[in-house]
Amino acid sequence: MSDVILETWDGPVTPVHALSEAGCAAALDADAFAAALAKSAEFKGKAGQVLLVPAADGTPGRVLMGLGPNPNDTGPFRGLPAKLPTGVYRIAESPEEISADQIALAFALGSYRFDRYKPAKGERPRLLAEGADVAEARQIAHACALARDMVNTPANDMGPRQIESIAREIAEQHAAQITVIEGEGLLEANYPAVHAVGRAADPHRAPRFIEISWGASDKPLVCLVGKGVVFDTGGLDIKPSAGMRNMKKDMGGAAHALALGRMVMAARLPVRLSVLLPVVENAISGDAMRPGDILASRKGLSIEVGNTDAEGRLILADALTRACELEPALTIDMATLTGAARIALGPQLPPYFTDDDELAGQIEAAARSENDPVWRLPLWKPYADALDSDVAEIKNDPDGWAQAGSVTAALFLQRFAPKGPWVHLDIFAWNPRGRPGFPSGGEAQAIRGLYRMIRERFA
Repeated sequence: MSDVILETWDGPVTPVHALSEAGCAAALDADAFAAALAKSAEFKGKAGQVLLVPAADGTPGRVLMGLGPNPNDTGPFRGLPAKLPTGVYRIAESPEEISADQIALAFALGSYRFDRYKPAKGERPRLLAEGADVAEARQIAHACALARDMVNTPANDMGPRQIESIAREIAEQHAAQITVIEGEGLLEANYPAVHAVGRAADPHRAPRFIEISWGASDKPLVCLVGKGVVFDTGGLDIKPSAGMRNMKKDMGGAAHALALGRMVMAARLPVRLSVLLPVVENAISGDAMRPGDILASRKGLSIEVGNTDAEGRLILADALTRACELEPALTIDMATLTGAARIALGPQLPPYFTDDDELAGQIEAAARSENDPVWRLPLWKPYADALDSDVAEIKNDPDGWAQAGSVTAALFLQRFAPKGPWVHLDIFAWNPRGRPGFPSGGEAQAIRGLYRMIRERFA
């Protein structure tokens, strides 16, 4: 990713004119040759449209890019790399509403390719990012690429051990402390729910709890918690094949927590940071947890397992309890938790849940600034009764009458979350269809907005 946005360049550069529909019309009126090309290509300056206008000698001359009616939308800049031939470009004209930093980051994000198993052909186009903080854009783009790479990598190459290795590399890079508790050690360290979900996996894919600590002790503590289910069969309540197909992405919460933590540490924000990752495989074996089992939890609450496919909230319960013990100033948990969230809002708009209106306002403002959409859903207390169990203090599968599966999942987590500012994000981490700047597969959702929120909240 670092090679697609440049601070300096001595070779030929093709200018890009990013124009509104009206601006494109004016530019074409002044250039009969470009107007003829535009007519044949049906180029009208709509958002994301690109017109390559060669020079008289046939060499690259300039690029016209349509912004459509919204001058604040960075989406066309994110889609630009997929529409340009190899070369180096610079933005010669763009709206005042979009900064050079935003353009550089959008271009870098749109240049992402997952080519571990199928190398892409040809070099990517590059951008001479004049006036931009290239170092900052690279750091954010690298972190988002990390999350997307982790989600895209299949479970045979992205198991608990591989997530631990990535966490150790990030900790070493930023002089952070890291501890890892594995296998039967989880019982001794009082992470019984993490152990129960992951114990059915092969020993070389044993469950573990990863904790990264960074920053000075006199700074406010931010806890990032990420669900790390490297593959989810559903357990004994096994998923159908269609539901299991993309379950390599069920560790998306852990990938996002690592990526966001990396952004915070790279920018050396004035906070302390704890990244808490319960990492398991929800496998099937003779030692798998069963429907009807009663699990212990780190908080001491007994949990009835009504459905072994509602395992993510079980491991997050122990992780959020660990966050409570650290007394954070802010807790953020991220998880690919419920299909109900997708039914409510679809794949592109992750919901978030918090009772803290001030925090919600900060998240909304930062998300809008970064064009990193989220949508607040309610922690609707009347649904909490759906989690009552006849034989335990809480159960992991709500009664059907409540229906709102993403809400009841968030209410379950709230029973274990710290009492201070806390937000839960039910992310999808996936593009089910490709579009310019958003190839099908793993996607980094919400973390750019969350990074901005943390930076501004603790400035």
